Amino acid sequence: MATILGLAACGNSSTSDSGSSSSGDENKKKRIAVLCDDAGKNDNGYNQAAVEGAQKVGQDKGWEVKIVEPTNGVPDALESLGEDGYDIVFNMAYDFEALINGVGGAEPLASQYPDTEWVIFNDNPNKNDDGSVKHKNVIAVLYDLNESSFLAGALSVLVNENAETLFKGGDYSFTDPSTARACGFIGGTNSAGIVVFSYGYITGINYEAEKLGVTYDYYAKYDAGFTDSAGGATVAGTYYGNGANVVFGCAGSVGDGITSKAKEVGKLAIQVDGNKDDQQPGYVLTSVLKNTNVPVQTICDALDDGSLSSMDNLQDYSLASGATGLTDCTEIQKAITTDEGKAKWEEIWAEIEDLKGKVGSEIKVVNAQNGETFDPSTCPNVNIK
Repeated sequence: MATILGLAACGNSSTSDSGSSSSGDENKKKRIAVLCDDAGKNDNGYNQAAVEGAQKVGQDKGWEVKIVEPTNGVPDALESLGEDGYDIVFNMAYDFEALINGVGGAEPLASQYPDTEWVIFNDNPNKNDDGSVKHKNVIAVLYDLNESSFLAGALSVLVNENAETLFKGGDYSFTDPSTARACGFIGGTNSAGIVVFSYGYITGINYEAEKLGVTYDYYAKYDAGFTDSAGGATVAGTYYGNGANVVFGCAGSVGDGITSKAKEVGKLAIQVDGNKDDQQPGYVLTSVLKNTNVPVQTICDALDDGSLSSMDNLQDYSLASGATGLTDCTEIQKAITTDEGKAKWEEIWAEIEDLKGKVGSEIKVVNAQNGETFDPSTCPNVNIK
């Protein structure tokens, strides 16, 4: 039976704890923590999936679980968790310097607390110039978001070119492709964990645009933050006004403003992290999934079965892993009501399914999280504004 555990609060942070009682030695009970980024534990995506994954682990294994929303900076919160002796800390924030390299002349937190396994997401700063691992007790989790975003880009073009057929009779105000062809992207920060989405998206747009012999304008913002939904709506409105029929948001709650604007103007948005297709039914084309609960479960299982010490310090989750990909687009299909539209959708989806088997093998997509550099000249059918 689940019980609330009275753990000491993590310094200067908002925390919650959960777990299950165990018949074994309480001193041997594993303790894990999830430190959320600015979007918070209820972001309906990136953080929330990790939190729910950790809570499930706590319930299933009888482990103690702490959820932390830092109020005095990520480094202080990480240090407190290290001092408290947690077995695993999942750091969802894009803030690694104190952990990996140390700040202000201090020793890296990973070195100060070698008995804690530190898990970071969306980048791999835990390597030296020669590629060797800096800290053996740090695991970097990456997703092949470049590949799932490629699929989102391809889908955007295919839907854009056929919107009139797909959504005939619906409450939409699409810009006719003969007038303008454009897509938009709004990211929270100009970091590898965000631009990986954008570069994949551009490449997918270019792939289909090249096949059609057309060119798309690409509007992008990379400093929208993760909390300003009103700001997201404003930027999205500009992009929609410039002729974009689809805007992809990778910016936490900023995406809520994008989807609201999509409904307001009768166009489409793409969401991220969790399945948010029903957020504005009929106006969210798909969501690019980043299921953070998957690595949380996998890494905790490794701790449980004793294999954690032999786990690679870089964990890369592919399309095949189920940790990333597109939604099944069930929600948007409800807006396709004519036989002609349904037939066209089946044709489009068959193309996406075919691309799933090619991306990463026949089709190479730059992965910014691995340090790869994007060359815009490789996408001549996309005019990056």
